[in-house]
Amino acid sequence: MKKELSFALNYALNKGFQIHPNAFKILENVDVKKLEKIIKEIVREKTKQKLFQINQDDLETYLGIKDDPSLENEVKVLLDPTDKITTGEGVKGYNALFSSRFNKLKRIISDRPEARMLKSLTFVKNERSEDDMYVCGLVTSRNSERNVTKLVLEDPSGSFEGIIFDTELQKTADTLLVDQFVMARVSVGKNSGFIIKDLIFPDIPDQATNKSESEAYAVFLSDLHIGSKYFMEEELTEFFSWISSPDPTAKKIRFILIGGDMVDGVGIYPNQNKELVCQTIEEQLKKVESLIDQIPKNIKIIIMPGNHDPGRRALPQPAIPKKYNSGLWDRENVIMVGNPAVVSLNGVKVMMFHGQSIDDIVKTTPGLSYDKPTNVMKHLLRARHLSPIYGSQTPIAPEMQDLMVIEDIPDIFHVGHVHKAQLDMYKGILLVNSGSWQKQTPFQASVGMTPNPGIALLVNLKTFQVFHQNYNSNLDNILQS
Repeated sequence: MKKELSFALNYALNKGFQIHPNAFKILENVDVKKLEKIIKEIVREKTKQKLFQINQDDLETYLGIKDDPSLENEVKVLLDPTDKITTGEGVKGYNALFSSRFNKLKRIISDRPEARMLKSLTFVKNERSEDDMYVCGLVTSRNSERNVTKLVLEDPSGSFEGIIFDTELQKTADTLLVDQFVMARVSVGKNSGFIIKDLIFPDIPDQATNKSESEAYAVFLSDLHIGSKYFMEEELTEFFSWISSPDPTAKKIRFILIGGDMVDGVGIYPNQNKELVCQTIEEQLKKVESLIDQIPKNIKIIIMPGNHDPGRRALPQPAIPKKYNSGLWDRENVIMVGNPAVVSLNGVKVMMFHGQSIDDIVKTTPGLSYDKPTNVMKHLLRARHLSPIYGSQTPIAPEMQDLMVIEDIPDIFHVGHVHKAQLDMYKGILLVNSGSWQKQTPFQASVGMTPNPGIALLVNLKTFQVFHQNYNSNLDNILQS
């Protein structure tokens, strides 16, 4: 008997376990390096169940010889803009969009105790009470000069200018984005102007996290850029091959979420054709099909669009149109959603957003950068909006209701776009920026952008423990957290 097998068996026997002869035959063929880990994990799980025999069925399930029927793969789409898009026209459309944004966010902030004292901006300007008053509105301008910050807010009743003298509060004001919603505590100054004494964001309340009852895993990917000559096809194929292997963790994967830029697209930037190996959208999506077919059919695949994918570019985006590739839509294990979307995986709420607005926010907010995308994600959660700034780089359609407001609080927030894999937590929400599967492009190199591609992120939906597989040979390519 192998020394390693003898040690593993003695460990189980000393814990009061019996080992069925058929199980013993399987153990003889297991990689000796994994024997100890396998036995310890099976002993731990079966001890919880108060079952003290290791049999053939246990090992076949654990090693992936047989599928584990206890692992659920239930997907519910809780939010998808595809069928809700009702674009307005001109001024009327944008008035409806911002009115919807204001009303939704006011409803969210009304849960705070201070909201009981909210007054309209026009009322506060006319009342000029000696007591502090509370107002709320969308930020229309913010500027700092001579140690004073001026903030202009707007609500349906009119606009209001307040001044901030407090240096700490000025730092908070500096993080405000144009068109962002905020509540303010104000008082009348000596010169009849209004002084802002506090700023309150809609933010995320503390709450319990939903978790899966079974130990199913979800894989988070984005920015594959299939069709680009820089697409890491060999590495992604290797990862998909691992998913299909009998590895114990791989066999627990039940979901794969692709957060946009699945293909590189056509005509997205000047001379893009020189960097493409697939010159048409149809060719690129056909390549997607062949790669997805490598994934076991018991795994649900959720696909949302990004700014490189075919279809509408303005936010919110509908799902990739069926006319470009009906094959993806027709697959039983593929679910096509718009951007943004909220899906439930075994009861765990995942908010998916490609992340186009990160470009605008990084450019206008001190202290935020592409290298730390989860800090931008926290900013969006505090604002309870996925793309506050209108009229900048990110195109926003004049929808009759604002579908970018974060109404449903997620358990996991999944974003891509910046090609930087990073993890963090915010008020119990797991933040996942899933990086990319495209090597550094000439454009990225020219602007000093260093991606960390080829990192697959896996989340245990029962424990929220995160694992990662790094398929990049560059030793400097590491996951940030």
